[in-house]
Amino acid sequence: MASHPTTREEISQAVARIRAGVLALVGALIGGLGLFIMTAWLVIKDGPQAGRHLQLLSNYFVGYSVTWTGSLVGLFYGALTGGVVGWAIGTIYNKVVGIRLK
Repeated sequence: MASHPTTREEISQAVARIRAGVLALVGALIGGLGLFIMTAWLVIKDGPQAGRHLQLLSNYFVGYSVTWTGSLVGLFYGALTGGVVGWAIGTIYNKVVGIRLK
């Protein structure tokens, strides 16, 4: 007799895979817009110590600063970092699921 997969197994296999490209796109949008909005908010706020902590990102992102130009640079770097992280998570997840289903 052939064994038929149960509904639970069918659902488990159908939901198992993630599209790494889509996750990279979502990560890029969240990372880029997030850093852009945070920087723009601090530029608009413009207090005496505005952006002291966010300014530390210039150690990692060359050209970034808490200015309007820096917000555009932050948009690029945030999108790049978010995209790479999203793609890596999706790829690793899919590899683990592939191993698990074997």
